[in-house]
Amino acid sequence: MKKVMLLAAVLLLNMLGPSTASALCSVDSTGLAFGSFNPLTDSTVDSTATLTLTCDESVSYTIALSPGGSGTYNPRRMASGSNTLDYNLYADAGYSQIWGDGAGGSVTVAGGPAPLGAREHTVYGRIPLASQRGARVGSYSDSIIVTITY
Repeated sequence: MKKVMLLAAVLLLNMLGPSTASALCSVDSTGLAFGSFNPLTDSTVDSTATLTLTCDESVSYTIALSPGGSGTYNPRRMASGSNTLDYNLYADAGYSQIWGDGAGGSVTVAGGPAPLGAREHTVYGRIPLASQRGARVGSYSDSIIVTITY
């Protein structure tokens, strides 16, 4: 039986959800924070977060991430009031696979059967600054929904 858990997150903050299937899984995460940056640089700003999936039985699963407030996967956008800043979340350290729900060129991350106990997945975040020279200074954020299907 497949069961879907939706976990609301603000840049991947912690939430826990119940399941009615025989297995019970939960997700915990570290926050993804890009810190301070200079929009005049030619480089990118990278950061990571960790999603930790814990199940009480060995199950196969898929992890999907929502597009966030922008409604699109490429690019995702963080907001600071009316100002926005493009960024994205990736499934790989090479920043080539946009982590989403499989739509719009994005990929999901599959795992399992998960061993009993915790299994970690890294989320790679990147802000491309060279194309955003007009970005305003501010504290930017976005909300991402993490969906676990098992």
